Amino acid sequence: MKYELILIRYGEIALKGIETRNRFENILVNNIKKALESKKIVFKTKKERGRIYVFTDQIKDSISVLKKIFGITSISPAVKINSEMDSMSEFAVKFSKENKLTKNKSFALRVTRTGSHVYSSQDVAVKLGNDIVKATNAKVDLTNPDFKLFIEIRNKDAYFYVDKIRCMGGMPYKSQGNVLCLADNINSILASWYLVRRGCNVIILYSGNTLAKVIDNFSKNWFLDLKKTMIIPKDDLYRAIDKICSDKSCEAVVTGYLIDDMKEINILTKNCNLPILHPLIAMDKEEINKKNKEIGLKI
Repeated sequence: MKYELILIRYGEIALKGIETRNRFENILVNNIKKALESKKIVFKTKKERGRIYVFTDQIKDSISVLKKIFGITSISPAVKINSEMDSMSEFAVKFSKENKLTKNKSFALRVTRTGSHVYSSQDVAVKLGNDIVKATNAKVDLTNPDFKLFIEIRNKDAYFYVDKIRCMGGMPYKSQGNVLCLADNINSILASWYLVRRGCNVIILYSGNTLAKVIDNFSKNWFLDLKKTMIIPKDDLYRAIDKICSDKSCEAVVTGYLIDDMKEINILTKNCNLPILHPLIAMDKEEINKKNKEIGLKI
């Protein structure tokens, strides 16, 4: 089956008030567009409450990009048809056969519905399930099926898919305020990743030429446009922090400090008036190394 679109789900955004939700949705759509365009993917987007759709022939490449967009909880390559019962039934049989459903396999339908229809979700599951059984002789197994077919009915459209691919979740990049990251090693960049995942726009104050390349690669890999400023030895760290935070309207400072760095934490706390965040402080080195590897951070 050739998929024609990718159905995108988001989590926390849907819980916001109407005005805030619309703003966050627009930020997320804009982030999606920028990331796909950076990979020269040809696409169109559509947004409705609770869902974003990317229409493209480059499904595989698009999935690789979307999995790294903060704010997206899961995605599904899908096919869209009209939501009339006969159309869905005919397509469900075709879809099942193309996914090699036979009498030696079991299946289950997972039907959800939004909008006003003359049928219920249960009606759809019963009708389509019976037609699939007649066409394939496969058995229904709602607990542990060999094949799951998801059908998401939204008003006049129905979306068919078999996969739910987990993504990064969190909040859309740049949906929150600015924070300044004090980067003196690779762990500081990991700390930034956690703040970016919560929607923050991170500005990085770093030392050492090695980190510059790491920051650029990290930014490119996660489709970010992180701003960075190098502090040279003669600079006063705390004066630099105050200036950048004032110029860029930063609301907090983030570090990669661990529980072993309490001396540095205390000094920073005494010299900085902004809230200071330490996302890694409860993590051990093994956890940190594993996470660095997972998100592609390396010197």
